[in-house]
Amino acid sequence: MTFSGFPDEALVFYEGLEADNSKTYWAQNRQLWEQHVRAPMQALADELAPEFGTAKLFRPYRDVRFSHDKTPYKTHQGAVLHQDGRGTGSVYVQVSADGLLVSGGCWRLQPDQVDRYRRAVDDDVQGPRLAHVVASLEQEGFSIDGDRLVRSPRGYPADHPRIELLRHRSLHASQQWTPEDWLHRRTALDRVRDSWRRFGALNQWLADNVGASTAPPDRRR
Repeated sequence: MTFSGFPDEALVFYEGLEADNSKTYWAQNRQLWEQHVRAPMQALADELAPEFGTAKLFRPYRDVRFSHDKTPYKTHQGAVLHQDGRGTGSVYVQVSADGLLVSGGCWRLQPDQVDRYRRAVDDDVQGPRLAHVVASLEQEGFSIDGDRLVRSPRGYPADHPRIELLRHRSLHASQQWTPEDWLHRRTALDRVRDSWRRFGALNQWLADNVGASTAPPDRRR
């Protein structure tokens, strides 16, 4: 299947799911999700695969075991790609009633990864390199987010030139587009591809300086 955009029916499906997040609505409209949401997202992932690798489409069901919110279905469809051998750093795309979202970077780091991340940010060579990458993404319209401390991390002065980056315990860049006509055309593919390319420098920095966690699985939090 060739990607030709996300049809308006995809957005209408999610508008309905937001209003009625129930098994009844899902059963009555599952075919709409299959045809207008999942199939176009898979086609998008397949067309991007030769350049970036194989993306994984997320299941539509929410994990409600530890959540106060017991609604059973996600109100968006996402796909994520973790490039082999890099240890950390990924790219992501999501469609919902709110439009299209793209992201890149890391969403969760283990303690040993956070330690390596901060040592690299503190480094006189790698730190300015990351600061330049982040500033460039901001200038291009991406927001910079991630889990971060309110105060300075232990061992680093509050007046450190890169204190904002040091506060991060994860780091990712994102951009959201509200629904417009281009979302229903192949232009959406171009926007995702261009964004994923722009995340390349951030993910390469994370791969070079953070890498995979070396902590035993039973010590990870």
